Amino acid sequence: MRNKAVKKGQPLFDKRIILFLLSQNISLFGSSVVAFAIMWYITLETSSGVWLMMSTICSMVPQVVVSLWGGVWADRYNRKYLIMLSDSFIALATLGLAIAFWAGFRRMELLLAVSAVRSIGAGIQTPAVNAIYPQLVPKENLTKVQGVNQTLNSLLMLLAPAAGGALLATMDIAWAFMVDVVTAAFAVLIIGFIKVEKVERMDAHESIFTDLKQGIYYAFQHPLLRGIIICYAFSFFLITPAAVLTPLQVERSFGGDVWRLSAIEIVWTIGTLIGGVFVSLHGDFKDKIKTIAICLVAFGISFVLLGITGNFILYLIIMACSGFFVPIISTAETVFIQEITDPSVLGRVFSIVQIITASSMPVAILIFGPLADVISVETILILSGALLALVGIIYQRSNKAVGQ
Repeated sequence: MRNKAVKKGQPLFDKRIILFLLSQNISLFGSSVVAFAIMWYITLETSSGVWLMMSTICSMVPQVVVSLWGGVWADRYNRKYLIMLSDSFIALATLGLAIAFWAGFRRMELLLAVSAVRSIGAGIQTPAVNAIYPQLVPKENLTKVQGVNQTLNSLLMLLAPAAGGALLATMDIAWAFMVDVVTAAFAVLIIGFIKVEKVERMDAHESIFTDLKQGIYYAFQHPLLRGIIICYAFSFFLITPAAVLTPLQVERSFGGDVWRLSAIEIVWTIGTLIGGVFVSLHGDFKDKIKTIAICLVAFGISFVLLGITGNFILYLIIMACSGFFVPIISTAETVFIQEITDPSVLGRVFSIVQIITASSMPVAILIFGPLADVISVETILILSGALLALVGIIYQRSNKAVGQ
């Protein structure tokens, strides 16, 4: 059952949702600064692709493993307290890392261990965060609130690398770790002022393993959920070449100047920022299946264009246009799941989505990474873009009748 505090027709941004968005974006900023600081520190200290690979694995795999349990807990317990506890857990691990670095214990293994601990916290926190929105926001306002959140996320992702770089250039890395500790403390304090009830369940006394099986069964027997989960798997797999290999393409085709590599990240983020503003202002997507399909086709076309253009300025324009669709599809997919899923199962459903998104890209890069040394990145982008557009068309046609 939906939280009784959520009433149809309430203001788009009441006190609770403003505080929640503020807390989560403050937390995101601190986490992003630390993530960039760790990545750059490992890069500068080791110049090793193996260490970067290990860092990536430690940052992603624990989250995938624990997220199913995180989804169960998000449906069993008060989601507000889960978010607060996981944020505090991550902050304490990061504080311990800062203290160790100040004490002179600067082992790469310690960075990997703390990255894994932080990943576990994220695996618990993410399903709870996604599942709590329908308890705070009326159904008719979900899309616009998610659009505002996407805009704030994009803005912070634009600022976080600059903040992390400035801290590393002027201070010891331990101070970058403390940014996350401070922001997490503020986030926990802010969310503490929000009243969120536990979602009532008829099967509250089932075992955790039963909960887990019921969540998986619910997700895959629901035709619309099954369709969007399969779509997630294929789309994240095919988006990987554009997400990971474009810096390599730029270095090979246009030159390895640092400003070029920075430019593609900046224009992509600007594109997502503009897309987030668009969703906030005009994001009342009535047909979300169609919206998702259009975005996938747009991604596919943009990836093909990235593979065939020989002009770097045009390349940047295409990259920005591609980034524009990120908040649109992310918002449409998230709100669609929130609308069609029973609130008592929402945490488990989002944990399944989290597993798909967190595991598809590492699997894909194991294929596309070595392939990029055999054939050109341009060819990979053209093929993956064409397949991604096909996924969008198939998703629209196979789910349209179900959604009506």
